[in-house]
Amino acid sequence: MQKILRVAAREYVETVKTKTFLLGLLMVPVIIVGIVLVSSRISRDKGTARGPIRIAVRCESADLFAKVKASFDQHNLTHSLRPITIEEMPGDGGGDQDPGKKKLRQGGVQAYAVVEGDPNAGDYDVRLYTHRPKPAHMDALWTVESLLRRAVVDYRCERRGLDRAMLDKIRYVPIERVELGAASGQEQVQDKGHQVARMMVPFAFMYLIFMGIVTTGQQMLSSIIEEKNSRIVEVLLSAVSPFELMAGKILGLAGIGLTVTALWAVAAYGGVRWQGLSIDVSGAMIGYFLVYYLLGFVLFSALLASVGSVCNTLKETQSLMMPIMLVFIVPLISWFKLAQDPNGLFARVLSYIPPATPMVMVLRLSTGSDIWIVEILASVALLAVGVLATIWFAAKLFRTGILMYGKRPTPKQILRWLVEK
Repeated sequence: MQKILRVAAREYVETVKTKTFLLGLLMVPVIIVGIVLVSSRISRDKGTARGPIRIAVRCESADLFAKVKASFDQHNLTHSLRPITIEEMPGDGGGDQDPGKKKLRQGGVQAYAVVEGDPNAGDYDVRLYTHRPKPAHMDALWTVESLLRRAVVDYRCERRGLDRAMLDKIRYVPIERVELGAASGQEQVQDKGHQVARMMVPFAFMYLIFMGIVTTGQQMLSSIIEEKNSRIVEVLLSAVSPFELMAGKILGLAGIGLTVTALWAVAAYGGVRWQGLSIDVSGAMIGYFLVYYLLGFVLFSALLASVGSVCNTLKETQSLMMPIMLVFIVPLISWFKLAQDPNGLFARVLSYIPPATPMVMVLRLSTGSDIWIVEILASVALLAVGVLATIWFAAKLFRTGILMYGKRPTPKQILRWLVEK
């Protein structure tokens, strides 16, 4: 055990004392503060000036077209930097001979709206044509849809003798979300920022697990490949056994991962508090995070140690890393579904797949859902078994592969290493 701790201490010190590590460590708070400032600036930004978006409109009713034009004119008064201009088109020339469609295909307008319906009842519908719309125009097209819809609703209300302003007033119901504190009288109004922050908490915990395990764990690969190619590993193995070397590296990098992850978490929490948002993180949640992080890190690092021991260059490791990374990415891209239904079948199945267990269980627990303690203990136990099996597998490969140079072993040779005593 003493030798393992010495290797771990060496791995930790050799990594943290490098200028690149220290620079990256110090840059994290700066980057998080920058993200917060940029996000705040973007949320207040009304948008830069943009050339007018041109819309052609064919309307069967002159009165309704007047409503449409008034709707767009009112929008342009409050959005002078990003105007939307409309022009009236004549009646349908028959199918593709419609002048509005011709103009749209020729690029004269960015959209073509046809407003038609039953003139007697005053009910009209809108058909909006586009032709190869640019991504930069999508927000303007959504605005066009909203303005057309408002104009048609105004016209329907007018034909029925209804007061649109009164209807809007009746339909508008202000809702104030208030968060109760632990004691009586402790109440806080929750704005949209608080709601978004609460929704992002599960993702933040999952992302911390992912980044801490994957980014720090990959240092295992570079460390093994570097020492293997420089023959330093031969000197190290003269003082410690292959298992002690591997275990020491994993333990040292786990310490680095915890250091970096703790800084990221503190910086993120400080940035959220700086914006006046309140997020409660319980001591139990931190305990769960540490347990799943450490087990997940050991499992991932052991896998990388086995990969690094049978490869000679970082390029060779890419093909072996792909299936491992895919398992870790699945929870990351499915986080919203998992957060919406943390006790669903999909979430529970992923909770018992060891590589995905740390991220999925941390996300489920951070949602605040009631998760049966037996399920938590079962996931920890299964993950621990997976860690032991992975360490056994990695130790078998590491023992022989770490001293092989020049040629990557074949699958048959790897299988023989695993069955050898």
